[in-house]
Amino acid sequence: MTPRMVSLTIDDQPVEVPEGSTIMQACAQLGIDTPTLCYGETLRPANACRVCVVELEGARVLAPACARPVEPDMVIKTDSERVRHSRKMVMEFLASSTDLSTTPVAAGYLERYEARPERYGPPAPPDPDRDRRRTGHHEEPDGQTAATVYTPVKVDNDLYVRDYSKCILCYKCVDACGEQWQNSFAITVAGRGFDARISTEYANPLPDSACVYCGNCIAVCPTGALMFASEHDLRDAGSWDESQQTQTDTICPYCGVGCNLTLHVQDNEIVKVTSPDDHDITRGNLCIKGRFGFQHVRPKGRPDAG
Repeated sequence: MTPRMVSLTIDDQPVEVPEGSTIMQACAQLGIDTPTLCYGETLRPANACRVCVVELEGARVLAPACARPVEPDMVIKTDSERVRHSRKMVMEFLASSTDLSTTPVAAGYLERYEARPERYGPPAPPDPDRDRRRTGHHEEPDGQTAATVYTPVKVDNDLYVRDYSKCILCYKCVDACGEQWQNSFAITVAGRGFDARISTEYANPLPDSACVYCGNCIAVCPTGALMFASEHDLRDAGSWDESQQTQTDTICPYCGVGCNLTLHVQDNEIVKVTSPDDHDITRGNLCIKGRFGFQHVRPKGRPDAG
């Protein structure tokens, strides 16, 4: 059945898209690059980062392009002064409070919108007890430093590392762990306002939670807050180099489902495993064996075969 088409105007350009499309999809059809940090093809939009907002003629507030469906005769501006100012402020707030050093697109967005997060002052002293903050109990800021979401790196298992100093609260890991994919519900959002953070139940270590170590939260994390332990160790050693990595597609050998794997290899060693988002079976998701069961290919301490 042919879908009904909707006509609208974006940046003075007419466009027709199928009914039910989002503004972001309509922008993509025109070749307009819409910035986003929280959007993912395999999850329902959470409207969390607000970097993708656009201006709708006649609307009081800016709308998130990732989630707002198109409507007939919409008139949209994606690069107006109001849009650029909003995107600049969002990037400044995020960059002044969060470590975006492993967010691939962040530097480009900061430059694109002339954001200056340093104008909020130097980072405030870290709070090692952020995980234990009680909702509604806030300390008055000193007005001289920028509050941050710093928390010590959590290394409580051998498979992946959690560094919530890099978390922008996009909710993608919670959605992937919860009802949209894994249904483990090992993590959720604790706290409110600036004290909100991703947490296990009662902030317990991951091995004491409901986590099944599928790693699907890592697959959707846009900032590197969740990372393979192998990647984290290489980054710490200063030897992580994506330009020297190769990617090889293969089939997971552990069962008959037929999940596609992409092996990321550096210096003749597998450093992480992903799965294509557009694969009919996995949609980017794997189980613990597919995601982490690659150590047997090259055991630790094995001499270089070359």
